[in-house]
Amino acid sequence: QVQLVESGGGLVQAGGSLRLSCVASASAFGIVGINWYRQAPGKQREWVGLITSGGVINYADSVKDRFTISRDNGKNTVYLQMNRLKPEDTAIYYCNTYNIWGQGTQVTVSS
Repeated sequence: QVQLVESGGGLVQAGGSLRLSCVASASAFGIVGINWYRQAPGKQREWVGLITSGGVINYADSVKDRFTISRDNGKNTVYLQMNRLKPEDTAIYYCNTYNIWGQGTQVTVSS
């Protein structure tokens, strides 16, 4: 079974950038799509974007033009490049495929 591990979170000032990574444990990684979600304190989990196995990418309107998803199948890794960060981007960020979730990585954006 695929396991997912996120990393790269941290504290950044508004306007700054972070790059999150989602590493999968299985070689089947290249044939699955990967979603990014986030959950802010007291709020429901929100879909951020996805990249399919074929490289098709979609984003939530709230992050479009600021966030970029990419994948390196050779490294079993999907990236979430986050630019022009805002305080409202503060959340725990998760990657997901089917019913498999990582443990999440905290992103905090200070104003």
